Amino acid sequence: MKKWLAVLLVVTLMMSILVGCAKPATNEEPAGGEAEAGDKPFRVAYIARAQADSFAAWLANAVSEEADKYDNIVIDVLDGQASDSTQNALIENAITNKYDAIIIQPNNGEAQRPYAEKAVAAGIITITTNARIDGIQGASSVDADPYEQAKVNAVVALEQIPQGANVVVLKGPPGNFHADARRESWEKEFFAKRPDVKIVGEEIANWNKDEAMNYMETWVQANSKIDAIIAMNDNMAAGALEVVKDDSRFDGILSYGVDGTAEAVLLIQEGLMTSTSLQSAYDLAAALLDTANKLLTGVETQIDIDIDCPLINSDNVEQYIEMHKKAGAIR
Repeated sequence: MKKWLAVLLVVTLMMSILVGCAKPATNEEPAGGEAEAGDKPFRVAYIARAQADSFAAWLANAVSEEADKYDNIVIDVLDGQASDSTQNALIENAITNKYDAIIIQPNNGEAQRPYAEKAVAAGIITITTNARIDGIQGASSVDADPYEQAKVNAVVALEQIPQGANVVVLKGPPGNFHADARRESWEKEFFAKRPDVKIVGEEIANWNKDEAMNYMETWVQANSKIDAIIAMNDNMAAGALEVVKDDSRFDGILSYGVDGTAEAVLLIQEGLMTSTSLQSAYDLAAALLDTANKLLTGVETQIDIDIDCPLINSDNVEQYIEMHKKAGAIR
């Protein structure tokens, strides 16, 4: 009798374990993105365009810091190294490794499109950012409006750039949504309205400071008069300014960018850069993690949002320097 009782107890214990293991999972999550004790956090791959790009590095760091606020999310930051093939391989690896979500900051949206579509097809939450890839069914996006980013500069440049000016233009990579839309905005909002302005140099510098410096060195050798640098991001504007900072022929040269990086706001404070449009990596990171959390927990199934793009110039630069100081980017 005792033997049968012991067997019955063992069977009962095993049944209770099996029932416990078979308990259905729940998507419910405590407020504030905190994971229940024992739950595995969601795994998110953030694929950066290039850590050598000052804005991409700023955004990647901001994403990492923002992720620390979420107990239910663990994020891996991966460097695309400004290479389509590298980024595409990273996306494929993230799919193979079954991440719960993939956030892509494309190097070239059209080159990454089929790989982002693969991620969606694999049932992985996919978010594109800076710049979004439009038209991917089932993907979400967090971005800013690049046309407006350039427009806020172009509108003030109409009055600032002198009559008969010589200008140089530094562009981002072709096929990149932000690069193309910002250049289109300058064309419609400035050059079409100022036919007196002559472009004496225009090149693709791929958001890169060193490439911008190389082009600017060539342009200053060929032109004794350059009145303005029109760059599609701060990194390229800063590179061009580096070339002419000690050349008296270019004292007072105007310079425009986009991003509002720590370097750019310091250049504006010094009177070396004219203006930039803020593309806050802090705001993007906050929106990205909030979006990822809502999608991962099933609160929403599709999210497409843009952040604001205020103009930064000498009138308001101190508040943006303070913003960077609070974040530790300026000491």
